[in-house]
Amino acid sequence: MNPGAQRQFRSTGQRGYLTLISDDPRRIFARKLEREIDVRFTPIECTVQTSEGLVHAAPGDAIITGTAGEHWRVSRARFAEKYRPVPPTVAGESGRYISLPNRIMAVSMREPFEVLLADGVSRLTGRAGEWLVDYGDGSLGIVSEAIFATTYEIIDGP
Repeated sequence: MNPGAQRQFRSTGQRGYLTLISDDPRRIFARKLEREIDVRFTPIECTVQTSEGLVHAAPGDAIITGTAGEHWRVSRARFAEKYRPVPPTVAGESGRYISLPNRIMAVSMREPFEVLLADGVSRLTGRAGEWLVDYGDGSLGIVSEAIFATTYEIIDGP
């Protein structure tokens, strides 16, 4: 790695945890807490400005607004395994959803880093102290310390 270059992690798009993260002795397991969020499904290709960078979204992808006003994208293919509609919202339509208590693996990073998403174009930039999150479905993300503390509970093991 070049001096001054940020460490880069790549989403694979393949199910399972990334070995680079699962082999890290600092890694922890956590479970997402059930939280209500606002969701809209984009009818067109667009970009989403997240706290960590600009993310490309395809038609049908979910654009989510979290409890702290933060935004992120979830692909249509992965959305139903991560969120459930809150009545009167109908599944697949924009409205209120609740996050499911899915298990993740994460490492609190000591230095700045970058994540290349599975689309091969979208890049996220993380700062020291932020969490590199492996969702176990081939996607990686970056979560700030404050959001991680209110969105996840650390669990003992797999």
